[in-house]
Amino acid sequence: MRNPTFEFTRAITRRPASTIASGLRAENVGNPSLDGMLAAHAAYVAALRSTGAKVIELDPLEAFPDAQFVEDTALCLPQGAILMRPGAPSRLGEVAEMAPTLRACYGDVREITGPGHIEGGDILVTGKEILVGRSDRTDAEGVAELAEIAAEWGHSLREVFTPEGVLHFKTDCSLMDAETILSTKRLDASGCFEGYRVLHVADGEEAAANAIRFNNLVLMAAGFPCTAEILDIAGYEIAEIDNTDCAKLDGGMSCLSLRF
Repeated sequence: MRNPTFEFTRAITRRPASTIASGLRAENVGNPSLDGMLAAHAAYVAALRSTGAKVIELDPLEAFPDAQFVEDTALCLPQGAILMRPGAPSRLGEVAEMAPTLRACYGDVREITGPGHIEGGDILVTGKEILVGRSDRTDAEGVAELAEIAAEWGHSLREVFTPEGVLHFKTDCSLMDAETILSTKRLDASGCFEGYRVLHVADGEEAAANAIRFNNLVLMAAGFPCTAEILDIAGYEIAEIDNTDCAKLDGGMSCLSLRF
């Protein structure tokens, strides 16, 4: 029987637009290279497809320079999809652009109508619950509205808190399997993962915490050898993807796809 927390048959991605240099970022560490982003995108899609999954590649959206970070637009669950309401005003229009694709994939598509805000980067679906991190992009009202929809589909939701200065909850954690979470020490110290098996990323490699388990693979950013070794020893098959340019826009592995 398929485990819907990490075993998927489909994914949705979007190719980066030529306007990516206008994308949001917490700190300006230089503009990303479009060629670099496109090469990394191709490697990412190839890794997803190598597991046997069907990958839907959407066209770039020049009007939305952050639109390649499709995860923030929706939450995909076995029962249906829920369209999010991003906390960054410049990203609100991305949801309407994603909606037709999700409606073609799902018979039941709900939406967060507001006034609250919530982004997919703050949502971690585990084998027993949905964890939602409050952040600058996800507020209490958004979490409450999502909880109502999730409850209708039989999911329990627990609100937790993202460390100060961290963009999204999943910036600092990712699901390795239904009961195992890869996390930074600072996030795990909050106690939000009590009852789970937790693997800590190596000191100084906190950016490695944003990864994805996709079927037999763990896709992680390249350049974090100590964390890669930790995952290898734990028995996970790793695919390392160049995240150099994506990271300049505060992006990581989970941001780049919707998985279901």
